[in-house]
Amino acid sequence: MTNLAEDVGPVDKPLTRKDFQSDLEVRWCPGCGDYAILAQFQKLLASIGARKEDHVIVSGIGCSSRFPYYVDTYGLHGIHGRAPAIATGLKAANPHLTVWVVTGDGDGLSIGGNQLLHALRRNVDIKILFFNNEVYGLTKGQHGPTSPVGQRSRSNPDGNTDRPVNPLGFALAAGATLVARALDTDTAHLQSVLKAVADHRGAAFVEIFQNCPIFNDEPFEAMKSKEKRLYLEQGEPMEFGGSALYLDNTSLTLKGAPAANGNALVHDNTNKSLARMLAELADSSVPTPFGVLYLEDRPVHHDLMREQVRQREGGGLARLLERMRSGSSWRVD
Repeated sequence: MTNLAEDVGPVDKPLTRKDFQSDLEVRWCPGCGDYAILAQFQKLLASIGARKEDHVIVSGIGCSSRFPYYVDTYGLHGIHGRAPAIATGLKAANPHLTVWVVTGDGDGLSIGGNQLLHALRRNVDIKILFFNNEVYGLTKGQHGPTSPVGQRSRSNPDGNTDRPVNPLGFALAAGATLVARALDTDTAHLQSVLKAVADHRGAAFVEIFQNCPIFNDEPFEAMKSKEKRLYLEQGEPMEFGGSALYLDNTSLTLKGAPAANGNALVHDNTNKSLARMLAELADSSVPTPFGVLYLEDRPVHHDLMREQVRQREGGGLARLLERMRSGSSWRVD
């Protein structure tokens, strides 16, 4: 299997955000959170120091899926929900590429849920930006996989009765090796999370809360206040406004208590049990966790696949014949 980018080298000159802006007019609804995410993403690519052609962006269907048009890199606008499968093939064929998947809550967790699950469990070395606005925006406001119970929408004006999917819980259960959360309007923190994703080798999944001003305006309005955000820092106590998270030994859940009690939990992003509790945190008195919940170093899909191919090729014809003659076999004259 040949690496198609043998001429890889450093950039000739430092790149800026402008270098990653395409010549197409960016067209989302005024006030859409996608604008802020796009700006931070373009800044990130400029800071990495790789050539534009070393990146490829794959998307499915949805408002977020216009990303490949607006970033001056390689890109592919795929079909509904199939971006992870396309990205898996790209990374397997050319591991040099940095492969980004841009998807929304509808595209990624409805028709694309199965594709996303297998990319994560295989630890495919791709970077998944999951935009969550808790509604189908492109198809005009139906409730989707992450819509909360009771949300009124065009598909159910009496209120959604379906329990929503927890994207971070899904990613953790599927086997993602980096799981994080960010907010579209918190641009400095969003940039730091995107940098962590860019630096990770393996299946990275970041949920980005994103506003849809037309069909689900301000579902995350409360989180615009810093008091409603709990920033996770590796090795640091999880404290907020004079309080802290602690583990309630009776319910085995995370709760808030005065920080002076000295029982504050220290964030450990290698602890999957803790990450699951943070992902499921539903105590209204505790801010929403943001940052890297979980981080794991595990062999990636294309390395394992290529090693298997090398072992197969090493034995040559003798190994092939040995396998053909082993087990149950028949000879037809």
